[in-house]
Amino acid sequence: MNTTGVNTSGSGTGVRDAVRMEKVSKVYGRGRGAVAALREVTTAVPRGRFTAVMGPSGSGKSTFLHCAAGLDTPTSGTVHLGETELSGMYETKLTELRRARVGFVFQAFNLVSSLTVEQNITLPLRLSRTRLDKAWLNEVVARVGLADRTGHRPAQLSGGQQQRVAIARALVTRPEVVFGDEPTGALDTMTARDVLTLLRETVDGMGQTVVMVTHDPVAASYADTVLFLADGRIVDWMDAPSSDKVAARMTRLGAWK
Repeated sequence: MNTTGVNTSGSGTGVRDAVRMEKVSKVYGRGRGAVAALREVTTAVPRGRFTAVMGPSGSGKSTFLHCAAGLDTPTSGTVHLGETELSGMYETKLTELRRARVGFVFQAFNLVSSLTVEQNITLPLRLSRTRLDKAWLNEVVARVGLADRTGHRPAQLSGGQQQRVAIARALVTRPEVVFGDEPTGALDTMTARDVLTLLRETVDGMGQTVVMVTHDPVAASYADTVLFLADGRIVDWMDAPSSDKVAARMTRLGAWK
């Protein structure tokens, strides 16, 4: 069984890969206190797919996401976003790249309370001084079900609606990849299902690429593929996951841990 992940053939970045990681390691600290969060991870995320990343606590899930998204720099190895290598890129360039080509959806909605829904969604465009495409904004707002809420402020929205604003904000820049770090972790079961359905629809209906870290087997079942991490390594993967199969695999990983 291939335990290095998805689409690992070849040595370069394939045109069908949204993200590719080659022998990526991340070590925090030095000497005897050093902690290896990732250990020579090699994998690729294909374009237009929904990939979930799971593993026991401390397995390296968040570090994987941060390195893949250019939020953190690997200690060794290379990361490509499309054909662009992120490793060694200066922070200013990384910031510009993230604003233009990457979307983020986190467990904490990170909305600005004084801004309206529309202003929160378009904030990345203002920060990057990018011209607003009003037609695209309207399409994104309609797809996330917020057409009648654009003038509201975050305090006037439910938790699920706030997360929808965060998803719209991630989509409005037309990113190559949307990264989610436990995006449904703060939501109730029904609201989480709605948000996961929306993420699924962005892949199926908009051709978006989504990479999501989660601890929830039900959330992972919305993905096309699940990558399983343990002790900083990809130890398994599953296509066409179901919540029962994912839960069983996670039980095994917990035992290994």
